Amino acid sequence: MDTRTSEVALRIEQLRDAMRALGVHACLVPSSDPHLSEYLPERWQGRQWLSGFTGSVGTLVVTLERAAVFADSRYWTQAAAELSHTGIALEKIPTAAATHYIDWISAQLQPGQSLAVDGQILGLALAQQLRGAMQRAGIQLRTDLDLIERIWPARPGLPAGQIYEHLPPQAVVTRAQKLADVRAAMARHGASHHFISSVDDSAWLFNLRGADVDYNPVFMAHTLLSADAATLFVEDGKIDAALQARLSADGVRLAPYGAAAAALAALPAGARVLLDPRRVTLGLREAVPAQATVLEAINPSTLAKSRKTLAEAQFVREAMVQDGAAMCEFYAWFEQALARQERLTELSVDEHLSAARAKRPGFVGLSFPTIAGFNANGAMPHYRATTASHAVIEGNGLLLIDSGGQYLGGTTDITRVWPIGVVSAEQKRDYTLVLKGTLALSRACFPRGTLSPMLDALARAPMWAHGLDYGHGTGHGVGYFMNVHEGPQTISKAVPDATMAMEQGMITSIEPGIYRPGKWGVRIENLVLNVALATPENNQFGEMLAFETLTLCPIDTRCIDIELLGAENVAWLNQYHALVRERLQSLLSGAALDWLLLRTQGI
Repeated sequence: MDTRTSEVALRIEQLRDAMRALGVHACLVPSSDPHLSEYLPERWQGRQWLSGFTGSVGTLVVTLERAAVFADSRYWTQAAAELSHTGIALEKIPTAAATHYIDWISAQLQPGQSLAVDGQILGLALAQQLRGAMQRAGIQLRTDLDLIERIWPARPGLPAGQIYEHLPPQAVVTRAQKLADVRAAMARHGASHHFISSVDDSAWLFNLRGADVDYNPVFMAHTLLSADAATLFVEDGKIDAALQARLSADGVRLAPYGAAAAALAALPAGARVLLDPRRVTLGLREAVPAQATVLEAINPSTLAKSRKTLAEAQFVREAMVQDGAAMCEFYAWFEQALARQERLTELSVDEHLSAARAKRPGFVGLSFPTIAGFNANGAMPHYRATTASHAVIEGNGLLLIDSGGQYLGGTTDITRVWPIGVVSAEQKRDYTLVLKGTLALSRACFPRGTLSPMLDALARAPMWAHGLDYGHGTGHGVGYFMNVHEGPQTISKAVPDATMAMEQGMITSIEPGIYRPGKWGVRIENLVLNVALATPENNQFGEMLAFETLTLCPIDTRCIDIELLGAENVAWLNQYHALVRERLQSLLSGAALDWLLLRTQGI
């Protein structure tokens, strides 16, 4: 048993000791923080610290006899390796949102026993589901305990990154206008107050950015709005005096981060509080006094920030040009290095691609850790090379590179697959089917208001026809110099609801894939913008939307089976490559320009 595994086993036993001392029979540890963020500051990496499983999504359940991590197919290979010899089982679930652990807990515990979960990081919507299931099973649910705090002696503190302002020209809509728009939405709901916990909503609302979460320019904060007041709850010292004065001029008051619950508890009798049950925790909901009325609805800011303005969309296009130029410079270097038979690894890809982006105007940082997976490593959708474990890029196969950048004018996310040496017929077939899926959805037109999950099958159909599928969603919303994963729209097998309606201005990824565990993986990803489709005046069938492909980088044609791809897709790809060449060539010279011209030739 290695050191890491020994530490995991010791921590699980320490947790069980704490459970026994408190009369608790099971502990649920979600991947969550007080803001229900996807990417977590170190302080709230309790599931990772306890289990050793480093995937970004997963749920740990520990009973006095058993322990299990529940993870979806993106992490099965990774989780199996990291949980090996820990005594923690891997429970495979179909999607990240699946709650199979609830039934597992009900089966493990007896009526009268108790389950503990920290209510300060438990989402309200999930808490409602969990509470109902535990009541039916006769199991006591305790949400007043933070067992991680009791056993994590060197638990990190709150992140201390500085908060800064997102300024014009890229900050197109003023803080005052956003506050007015959200207050108008509050009025439509009949709300006197609105509480916001999701960090990207607060950052968007106040035109602020931060560095509390790796790769996402956000900061730990809560917001409380009324018709005539706005309070931003942040740690002291994170906002300097000059920015504080500008916020004050817009009617924004600062308060200590830890005072949010007390502010909710102090709401006046008769207050009508708008809360988003999917974006606020049980602990904060329970702080609202009984005399107040809670109105549950999606945060108005979540809907507003998903719909980029025309000016924001233009800045995103400009960011895509810069990002595409960086990609061309990197790939020109990469192919030359291959030709020179230099020793290249997955770490080399990350280093040189990040350096190419860093030279571009407006670049702030990466939007997520670069995924560079050669052959078998590419079959793990969320693989990340480390100094201790990475592949040398040599011989024959496929190299998958999923990467992105944060720019003052937008957020990028792109996946490409490149042939190394000789590519087999089976690899070409997989590559072509994935490309067919990407293009089938990219070419789609649909009525405005179509629920985004309904589009998922368009990308999967070419693979389904060959008996193939993939375990992750087809597309996620993307922020505007904000989180690379943003709602409310998602193109996936998720159960649709009205908040997922596709509207003009939304930016979404299209990224189908095929993964052969232990062999190779293929994923081809572009970002697309919902745009109004020109239709005859007074069209009786309503307004139609289409996708404008924003990402600008060649799609390698050497892996394509042209007959399988089909003439219509070939025509789309040639047109796309002509656009990429037109948009990027003025920014490039030398080897990078030569590479662009070569890789955008028509087929």
